[in-house]
Amino acid sequence: MKTSKRRLIPAIIIFLIGLAFTIIGTLFKIQHWTFASELFTIGNLFMVIGIVVTILILLRIYRTKP
Repeated sequence: MKTSKRRLIPAIIIFLIGLAFTIIGTLFKIQHWTFASELFTIGNLFMVIGIVVTILILLRIYRTKP
């Protein structure tokens, strides 16, 4: 069980980085600063990548279980 949880750590880190970029992009957008849309978009892309990686890892874990 520990090894399956450890496989999810990179996906969680990618998702959290995306969440941080999204929050920073939102704050930039509120202040009407430059690059707000880019930060927001990059953050959302990282979050989607993190979710897709998590789904793929979970599918691989459940397929290999007896």
